[in-house]
Amino acid sequence: MAFRILCNALQAIVALALSPLIGGVLSRLKEIVQSKRGPSVLQPYRDLWKLFHKDEVVSDQSSWIFRATPYVVFVTPLFVVLLIPVLTSYPLFLAFMADMVGAGFILALGGFFACLGAVDPANPYGPMGASRTRMVGFLAEPVFVIVFFTVSFVAGSTIPYIVQAQWTRSAGSFLAPAHVLLIAAFLMLILAEAGRIPVDNPTGHFELAMIDESKGLEYSGRGAALMKWGGHMKLMVLMCVFLNVLVTPWGLAARQQLAAVLLAIPLVALKILALILVLVVIESSLSKLRLFRITEFLGAAFITCVAAMIARTFAA
Repeated sequence: MAFRILCNALQAIVALALSPLIGGVLSRLKEIVQSKRGPSVLQPYRDLWKLFHKDEVVSDQSSWIFRATPYVVFVTPLFVVLLIPVLTSYPLFLAFMADMVGAGFILALGGFFACLGAVDPANPYGPMGASRTRMVGFLAEPVFVIVFFTVSFVAGSTIPYIVQAQWTRSAGSFLAPAHVLLIAAFLMLILAEAGRIPVDNPTGHFELAMIDESKGLEYSGRGAALMKWGGHMKLMVLMCVFLNVLVTPWGLAARQQLAAVLLAIPLVALKILALILVLVVIESSLSKLRLFRITEFLGAAFITCVAAMIARTFAA
């Protein structure tokens, strides 16, 4: 029991330490593809350090929601890290406290508070970005539900560790059409939830076109740092669910030994790097969709999940 609690703490530390690096590597590789010099992969750490050492300015028109939102956005991905396989293939101390649907609701809670925090100071650009974010959220949440329903239909469970064991059972189950379609739908969902191209441009700074970034315009100092750090961890959590549960559930620690868990850290980092390369190819090949074309993109993800369930039905 004590060892599994230690592994839970280690997973949280890994998420805290490595999540900014994911954003730095992704930005750096995109700049290289575009023949630009770009910032260092360590730039997100420098930004966080700078923001934590700056004064925080809070509007006197804001309520407790605005002050609490950065902490909610920062903490919710950490809760999810305790529920999913990040470094181990065996369940940890809190693994059965919630399934993938519960983890999705926890992440949605952070997004909901981020929208409330953007609206609370009554800045004109914050509510505009919050309304667009909720529009994307209203479209993405049915896809979340249908993805997890498809996972439970195909794998027989929504507990991440049980789903992971289902995919590693045989090569046939891993290469089944339903599984491949589910992977495609979840990748589209990651692009929408993390605010990546083609749904949103994370490097854009034009207020009228912002979606995800506009929610943090009013934050400064420690609040801005927590919002950015929480966004990095949310992307890492989605990547870990995608890689360790659906796509490549290998390379994780299978033995309850500290050396095996520590060895899993570079292996998981390599898998995340491979997914970053895929995202770089996608974001360098596509352009940002117009606002009302996002419905078509997420509608395609929904149809892909339905096709996965149909494929599973006929296979059965």
